[in-house]
Amino acid sequence: MSKLKIEHGVSRVRRAKLQASIDQSVADDIQALAEWSNNEPQYVINQLLRFALAQEEDFLKYKAGLAVSPAKATGSIKPMPSQARSTQDASTKSDPSAAAHA
Repeated sequence: MSKLKIEHGVSRVRRAKLQASIDQSVADDIQALAEWSNNEPQYVINQLLRFALAQEEDFLKYKAGLAVSPAKATGSIKPMPSQARSTQDASTKSDPSAAAHA
C-alpha cells in the first residue's frame, strides 16, 4: 500500500471549483493538516483526493477505459465555459420567476 505524502509549502496550482459539504471533524482535521504542513486547505484536500482515487482499483480501470475511448466518454457531456456558467447561475439566482416559467 502506498503512503500519502504532503509536501510542505507547495500549494499553488490551477483550480476548478467543487462545492461539497463535509463533516466538521473532517474539516477540523484538514485545517490542522494544512497548518502543520504550511499549505492551504485546498491543497491538502487535493492531495487527499488524489491519494484516495489512486487507491481505488476499479476506478483506475474505468479511467483507463476512458483514455482508450475518449470520444465515447466526452461525446455526450460538453463542459460549459466558466463565464457562461457564472452568467447562467447569476441569472437563475436573480430571477426567481424564471424557474416558475420553465
